[in-house]
Amino acid sequence: MPALTYRPDWDEGRKRLAAWWEGEDIGRPAMQITAPRPEPIEIIEALPEPEGYIGCQYTTKDLPWRVNVALRACTRTLYYAEAVPAFNSGDLAPNCLALYLGCHGVEMPGTTWCEPFIEEPTPPAFRYDPDNFYWRFSLDAYTQTIAQSRGKFLQQFPDLIEGLDTLAAMRGTERLLIDLLERPDWVQACLRQITDLYFHYYDMLCDVVRDDMGGSYWWVWGPGRTAKFQCDFSAMISAPMFREFMQPVLTEMTERVSCSLYHLDGPGATQHVECLMDIPKLGMIQWTPGDGVEPCWDRHWWPMFHRILDGGKKLMIWVDGMETMRELRREFGQSINGMLITFGVGSAEAAEEMMGG
Repeated sequence: MPALTYRPDWDEGRKRLAAWWEGEDIGRPAMQITAPRPEPIEIIEALPEPEGYIGCQYTTKDLPWRVNVALRACTRTLYYAEAVPAFNSGDLAPNCLALYLGCHGVEMPGTTWCEPFIEEPTPPAFRYDPDNFYWRFSLDAYTQTIAQSRGKFLQQFPDLIEGLDTLAAMRGTERLLIDLLERPDWVQACLRQITDLYFHYYDMLCDVVRDDMGGSYWWVWGPGRTAKFQCDFSAMISAPMFREFMQPVLTEMTERVSCSLYHLDGPGATQHVECLMDIPKLGMIQWTPGDGVEPCWDRHWWPMFHRILDGGKKLMIWVDGMETMRELRREFGQSINGMLITFGVGSAEAAEEMMGG
């Protein structure tokens, strides 16, 4: 698949990204630039919203509607530099693995809440259930979307999530905080099973979503098996506790994929950057500061950016425009080429200016 209908020059972008992941200097940072199309590249009529729809992008109320949303998702966007049209057709919550392992999803405006179900810390016996409703829905959504879209745009992995975040969804955050202190062996046993099951699902999903060149997409395209990892729960625990419980999980998981990025979310999680730097196979850190603090690109975070880049990891951020790009170039010099910078602009002309600036 050297070309995509929605990005005819994708082969060039794919080759640049493959080189960038391998550590080659492509002469600038990797960039994912998008702009609105003046007219949609393809007209696909929208289906009526399903009964009970409350504005939740993850809804499982109507499979044909979900497929229709996926088919329309990339038709009104132009993609430049290393951006590629992609959509996660089977994404059902910001923790799909928890749904697959037994949580019930409660749809709310803008998100789906995973209801905890582990009441007592009995010996874990999590298992793969081929008939789990959410798992079947994800697979069906991917299968039906791909059948109608192959060669047009790529598929992104669902937001599986792993480790303590998944266990917190299954057990409840407050209970898990107590478990870490009172029954750490039980937590470790749960994490072992969650990691094993993560890859049971990931391997099957990879066979479905990977492109014809063997690459895959998870917030960014990578050659081979690509994955995003995270631990938002880490904002509530100490650096030593993160090293004890999550570093081994992340070390193993990064060794089982080709390209990996870690979603670092919020100021409370920045205490764990040093631990992340010690994970050899972790390729990139993606920074999201959250609400109520300086924006992602702000100079307040630049010392952390220097530590990440100087330590040999790539850095993924989003920016707000050309002046911010110029400031970053002045501050980071050649090191900026180790960044993956994402932004949206208002026109094709603005996108060309960003690539040239």
